[in-house]
Amino acid sequence: FALIEISGMSYPAYSLFRLLLSVLIFVAIYRVLAKTKTGLIIKASLTNSEMVSALGHNVPRVFSNVFGFGCGLAGLAGVLAGNVIGTEPSMALLLGPIVFVVVVVGGLGSIKGALFASIIIGLMQTLAVSLEVNLNHLFQYFGHNIDVNSTLNHFTSLTVSQLSPIVPYILLIIVLIARPRGLFGKRDV
Repeated sequence: FALIEISGMSYPAYSLFRLLLSVLIFVAIYRVLAKTKTGLIIKASLTNSEMVSALGHNVPRVFSNVFGFGCGLAGLAGVLAGNVIGTEPSMALLLGPIVFVVVVVGGLGSIKGALFASIIIGLMQTLAVSLEVNLNHLFQYFGHNIDVNSTLNHFTSLTVSQLSPIVPYILLIIVLIARPRGLFGKRDV
């Protein structure tokens, strides 16, 4: 059911529930990793596992617990998204590439980077879907007309909305050229 309506668009209660729960999970993970001893041990285990082991922590157990927690979060994400995009064995093929792009654009090892990258990619894709312009309009603005029967017209007549699925990958290429570590990536990770 629609919980609220803004500017003529209704927002379902389940979508708002998923949004709220996702924000709460993000804040909880960020606080655990940034503000607790557990987060310090996890981050230290990633950078210098021998030293953490020498301090008396069981590093393989830390990695196993983090992996188990990550699997639990993946299961929760599947449950939350399953009602919307459908649950199937090949869900990873649908979501895996965009998750890869978010992690690389944000920077490996940066939760803040992943948050900003996902927001940027979401906004860029939404904007791209709404644009119905193509290169023919740009050429006409500068006084050039492309022949409708030419091979070039097949490429210049593509609208931005038709190309919206590749927008995240174009952003990935631009970020890797300009800043190979990602937006918030650290040099040593």
